[in-house]
Amino acid sequence: MMLKSLAGMVLVAAAATSLMAAPASAATTTATEAATTATVTAKPQLIRTKVYFGRCKDTCRIKVRITNISRRNLYNVKLNASLKVNGRKAGSCYDYVGSIGARRVRWASCTVRTRTLAQIWNNYLDGYTSLNRRASTYVSYRYYR
Repeated sequence: MMLKSLAGMVLVAAAATSLMAAPASAATTTATEAATTATVTAKPQLIRTKVYFGRCKDTCRIKVRITNISRRNLYNVKLNASLKVNGRKAGSCYDYVGSIGARRVRWASCTVRTRTLAQIWNNYLDGYTSLNRRASTYVSYRYYR
């Protein structure tokens, strides 16, 4: 019994000293200051993308306009695109873009050909489903200072 009360006293004393040792500025940090700190540490994105669709039947062509909004040249630019039709993943594709000069635009495109997409297209032709397509893209790049 005495050990439990002694351990409890040590924990309370440790907590009290940690509260007293904390700087006053840490106690007065507001939510907006914390959000500002979070945005400062996030890396800025150097590109903007816009997705277009070409022919999208049993095969689907995904075209992406990649705009370099920075003043730096981007190298080793790659595109990964994932296609969803009616909320169901229909496939993905990949394209190597190359380099994009500062404040320049490059186009990338890739084609999705999967059995799932063909089945969805056949169901659309038979009148069972609609054909609501959505593509999410991920563009990776490197830049040199």
